[in-house]
Amino acid sequence: MTQRKGEKPTISIQEHMAIDVCPGPIQPIKQISDYFPRYPRGLPPTVPHQVGHAGSLRSALSASSAATTPDVEGYDSDDSTTLGTLEFSLLYDQENNALHCTINKAKGLKPMDHNGLSDPYVKLHLLPGASKANKLRTKTLHNTLNPVWSETLTYYGITDEDMVRKTLRISVCDEDKFRHNEFIGETRIPLKKLKPNQIKNFNNCLEKQLPVSPLCLKQSDRSLEERGRIMISLKYNTQKSCLVVGIIRCAHLAAMDANGFSDPYVKTYLKPDENKKSKHKTAVKKKTLNPEFNEEFCYDIKYADLTKKTLEVTVWDYDIGKSNDFIGGVSLGINANGERLKHWFDCLKNKDKKIERWHTLTNELPGSLND
Repeated sequence: MTQRKGEKPTISIQEHMAIDVCPGPIQPIKQISDYFPRYPRGLPPTVPHQVGHAGSLRSALSASSAATTPDVEGYDSDDSTTLGTLEFSLLYDQENNALHCTINKAKGLKPMDHNGLSDPYVKLHLLPGASKANKLRTKTLHNTLNPVWSETLTYYGITDEDMVRKTLRISVCDEDKFRHNEFIGETRIPLKKLKPNQIKNFNNCLEKQLPVSPLCLKQSDRSLEERGRIMISLKYNTQKSCLVVGIIRCAHLAAMDANGFSDPYVKTYLKPDENKKSKHKTAVKKKTLNPEFNEEFCYDIKYADLTKKTLEVTVWDYDIGKSNDFIGGVSLGINANGERLKHWFDCLKNKDKKIERWHTLTNELPGSLND
């Protein structure tokens, strides 16, 4: 390259950068992780803050791995901190066949709204079983991540058999007015963990939505789908020679109407019924899934003939202008089994004594009844 007299020597940009940036031998460029090392949870404070080389950092971390402690109660720490915790208590009232669920409060719930808060409520389900028939829920508390409900929700008609085979699912959700409510987290409690008439307190970390186990799917076979509970009383009156059937109340009936409720009433038959005169019907209770009837019906029958009879009880949803919907039914008698058979035998053995029992309604229509 020739240079004219009086001109300054020119240097290309490549030569300029090489002179300024790399005056000596080229050194390997350090990675950003060497300048800002990340220490995992549980790293003891004895690990030095200045680590000269990536290799020494790795050796320091491997040496401290044995000192890390597992997360509390086996929950994943990320899920525990992001979903929140729920405090509640459960009590099984064995005498009254009731399960009392007291929802106290939640802490540190996951924000679900744009303002960084949520509008949480709690809903309960008994598994296995029809979710609409046994869903209970608390009120909604707005704009909070630490709600305090202090509400008690009660399941009626809970038997010792239920306490062995059922699981209580407790879900926390965020209510939205203009779109679907959002799931935050849940916890599940097998009822067999509870002791009768003893309050058990819980403070559980919420978990992500759990899949339904194959066992629950098997137990909740459609042919035995639960549609609610009914309390029936039986008494044989020796003075009047009649069977007194009491329809006391129903609990957690399946919702049959679009508004999420039903208009239930109960029918009873004493079969076989050659003259078709054994039909009795209660009054209709409007817009409820937990109706109270407190009605009694008398069947004139000899005591010796009761062993040949079957009491069929069905619950219906009343509809105007169209056929009524069948909600569920149950049969008591010599051909029944389980609690239904035991209730019938107890009635036969204890004359003039009223015996009350809760029974599970299923979607099987007893006999070939039509409404």
